[in-house]
Amino acid sequence: MSGRDSETPPVPAGPDDASKPQIGADEWVASHEGRRQLGGRLQRELGRVPRPTFYLGFAIVAAILPVATSDDYIVRVGFDTLLYMLLALGLNIVVGYAGLLDLGYVAFYGFGAYGYAMLASPKFGIHWSTLAVVPVVVLATAVLGFLVALPSRRLVGDYLAIVTLFFGQLFVTVYQNGQAMTLLGFSRQYDVTGGPNGIPNVDPFNAFGSSIPSLRGYYYTALIIFLVALTAVYLVDASRTGRGWRSLREDSLAAELMGMPVNRLKLLAFAFGAAIAGLAGTLFAALNTAVFAPDFDTPTLIIVYSMLILGGAGSLGGVILGALVVNVSLEVLRTPNHASWIFYGLLVVTLVAKLRPWRWLAGVIAGTAALGFAVHAAASAWWPRGVHGVPAVSGTLGNALRHWVLLPTDPRQIGNIAFVILVLVVLWLTTLHGWVQKVALAPTLYLAAFVWENRLVVEPSVTRLILVGVILIVLMNARPQGLLGSARVEII
Repeated sequence: MSGRDSETPPVPAGPDDASKPQIGADEWVASHEGRRQLGGRLQRELGRVPRPTFYLGFAIVAAILPVATSDDYIVRVGFDTLLYMLLALGLNIVVGYAGLLDLGYVAFYGFGAYGYAMLASPKFGIHWSTLAVVPVVVLATAVLGFLVALPSRRLVGDYLAIVTLFFGQLFVTVYQNGQAMTLLGFSRQYDVTGGPNGIPNVDPFNAFGSSIPSLRGYYYTALIIFLVALTAVYLVDASRTGRGWRSLREDSLAAELMGMPVNRLKLLAFAFGAAIAGLAGTLFAALNTAVFAPDFDTPTLIIVYSMLILGGAGSLGGVILGALVVNVSLEVLRTPNHASWIFYGLLVVTLVAKLRPWRWLAGVIAGTAALGFAVHAAASAWWPRGVHGVPAVSGTLGNALRHWVLLPTDPRQIGNIAFVILVLVVLWLTTLHGWVQKVALAPTLYLAAFVWENRLVVEPSVTRLILVGVILIVLMNARPQGLLGSARVEII
């Protein structure tokens, strides 16, 4: 072998190999990321470990969960997290790999759920075996994804987003009003989707005369399905198709000039992503034994996108981490006690991470505390009703808040006004610089605590989504590529 051949770098072992050339990233970007991060060296060392090792570790930990607890609620949260992982995995193909902004993705999830319900329920008197229903539904959903992408294959960016968003809303409208459908107005009305009542009494997963009897059985079924889908996507990512998707994501014009079948790659991405979403829909319908159109509307789409963005678009590990963080956080935030600890913990962590030098950190914290005690003392003397409320959180934190933050006996109206003021103050704060901004932080933080205690924490269904949004905003400012995403070259 010649000297030149001996210097040829080895072929990368897999799609997540840290040493392979990355599409959309160069050596300077990678080294810069390693230098600027606190754990850059640790991250580089972890990058040498084959990614399948991490996936195997996740599989082992996830398999132990139902054995380690007897609480069905925890197992149900685990099942829902696996379901979201499956959805994020399919969305990762369309958005993370191919770079196509699909805002109608959740409709494929609903199509799979309704497809399973129609073929395995008393709705039409069809009770197919799961081994027959699931392949048919997955194939039909893939075909639907292909058909949606067909007229959209020449659209990019905002135009593609508008078309797919229209498709998603069309799905919800049709299925929500599908109790009186006709054939172009020339036939009598048929009840196809059950309308607002949905399709109840859906059969559980069954085959060879037996069915899955328990929640833990569905948990392990979801885990196996996710691991199989993860393996398939991992292998596709290593193929020419996966490399073509990533090239399409970076620059579709350059990819087309290099001879890549851009339109075909788009169609494949939509079909693959839709198939995985349809597979997740069958799991949802089987466990819940009923399907309703609102379960597949925009809020679900936002949650799945949040998981993908948080974990890092284009990263398989990010799919797992993003779903874990977002779904577990949403469940924890259902309880005011847990939500309050997370809220105040998030404020402290953000201050510690962003405020420099350290004397400013100590000054802002001390100033906020002093301002709170002063305002509370003044209100006790001049406005007694402003301190007679009860904090939502109990224990040590609740006792501290009782003597620090104002708690009116009727906080709804004043809480609404304070929330609007807080939004305006935060926007104003972003326009300030230097010591003026740091001085303004103290009253802003106290106002945030007042709004939290008197308005947000009492509305957990809304507040938990707001907190997840705040977490995403903070993350996107600190690490735009997500927790496990790769830094990319941006040509402006």
